[in-house]
Amino acid sequence: MKETNLSLAQKVKLQPIRSIADKLGLSEDDYESYGKFKAKLSLDLINLEKVKNNRLILVTAISPTASGEGKTTISVGLSEALNRIGHKTIVALREPSLGPVFGIKGGATGGGNAQVLPMEDINLHFTGDFSAIEKANNLIASLVDNHILSTQGDPDAQVKIDPKTVVWKRVIDSNDRFLRNVITGLGGPLHGVPSETGFNITAASEIMAILCLSEDIPDLKRRISNIYIGDNFEGDAVFVRDLKIEGSVALLLKDAIKPNLVQTTAGNPALIHGGPFANIAQGTSSLLATKMALSLADFAVTEAGFGADLGAEKFINIKCQTGNLKPRVIVIVATIKALRSHGKEDDLHPLDALQRGFANLQKHISNVKSFGRPCVVALNLFPDDTDEEIELVKSLCSQEGVTAHCCEVWLKGGEGAEDLAHHVAQLSEQNGDLKPTYSWKASVKEKIETVARQIYGARAVQFQLPAQKKLRKISEMGLNGLPVCIAKTPVSFSDNPLLLGAPGNFEVVIRDIEIASGAGFVVPLAGDILRMPGLPRIPAALKMDISDEGVISGLN
Repeated sequence: MKETNLSLAQKVKLQPIRSIADKLGLSEDDYESYGKFKAKLSLDLINLEKVKNNRLILVTAISPTASGEGKTTISVGLSEALNRIGHKTIVALREPSLGPVFGIKGGATGGGNAQVLPMEDINLHFTGDFSAIEKANNLIASLVDNHILSTQGDPDAQVKIDPKTVVWKRVIDSNDRFLRNVITGLGGPLHGVPSETGFNITAASEIMAILCLSEDIPDLKRRISNIYIGDNFEGDAVFVRDLKIEGSVALLLKDAIKPNLVQTTAGNPALIHGGPFANIAQGTSSLLATKMALSLADFAVTEAGFGADLGAEKFINIKCQTGNLKPRVIVIVATIKALRSHGKEDDLHPLDALQRGFANLQKHISNVKSFGRPCVVALNLFPDDTDEEIELVKSLCSQEGVTAHCCEVWLKGGEGAEDLAHHVAQLSEQNGDLKPTYSWKASVKEKIETVARQIYGARAVQFQLPAQKKLRKISEMGLNGLPVCIAKTPVSFSDNPLLLGAPGNFEVVIRDIEIASGAGFVVPLAGDILRMPGLPRIPAALKMDISDEGVISGLN
């Protein structure tokens, strides 16, 4: 295989994982190697005093378009740049889901000279975390079904679950629309109790959310025990703890809970751990990975999925409140192409479309400012961006009181984001208060309405009948104090993917609410959002291959 057929990431000579661990001052007792280039870190390395005092940088983005805005690439590039200017920095990112990797997204480890490596392993099975989460989720499903079967006709059974109320679904790490709605338990009484159910994608599993919000093994078991399964025949809620299975489920996650250590293209340490989607979950790498990065470096750079209305909002209102975190600076990633897309009209000049589309970035800037932290824009440049377009975006950002820095990390690595890094380091010296969007003490209904109006810009919120029933159920279960993790389309502030830019005078429709009491939040479902994606007409899988020599292509 000729070198010219290799991607930029594949041309990098990887350092042994022991060398990366040495840069962090770790001994061999602090990590477990997974081959030559990956390792899992001991949770004992977390130092809460350092977590409190070191500097967390959050990277978010405008509402994404089909080509993506390069949020992961900028996150990696910024961490490289901070290291270049003398600040010990670790980037902490999510693990890619195989569904999108083989579907519409392809690889998800950054790009060009700003990637986390080994790219092929991270994009594929990595250290088995997704598999462990999938198995743990499906163990609950099989134990619940077995309990229902074994207690049928048993008047002395302490817990009798009404099969019609079971909300727990199986998961698989694949985009497979054919599994959204299925019938299980067919074949007669020896094979189960027929039930209408379905599959979610693994990244949407509550187990994924739990793993990413847990502080340690005891907290993991506590959260698993709090998972809501369904109701008994009297209408009372049934939880995993009622079946006494939290221990066996946690056992499957004993290694998955440990953050994964890898490296960047420049040979700097990186942590990759957990992978919840931001449109249907909290959308950020694990709390443990963030705290690990803050414990082992002066700066931790992490990203929140999709646009700031989803990832950053949930990062601030769920993850930060759960783990007592506070980002010092929030970076918003934008591209000129995406801004033109948000302002697109057939008869508009490109500059006019760009100015019109800036409304999307403007709204995200306003939202980020509402969190009380300094904000900066990273303009991810492409070769066809003109000087006139770049200056227009910089000028419009300046009018909003923020600075836009041009970034060329795909081509130049950390060198392409040094101006951004200097500004971020300067802004990070400000250590003011974090301002959540809402108080957890408010009712779930109030919290949904607050996010919809303040963050999305909605005129009103409509709660359909299933959602109204769930609001009553949540109140009866004493769960009104949980935060909200609204699931909606990522491409629009509204729940309508066709409304681009910064729409106004729209209504958000909440059709139902899922109870994720183990994770510690509720999931209002807005519009037609699904928790099992489908494949596009031309999946990314069609471009992927492995050569006779074992060289992988098509993952980037």
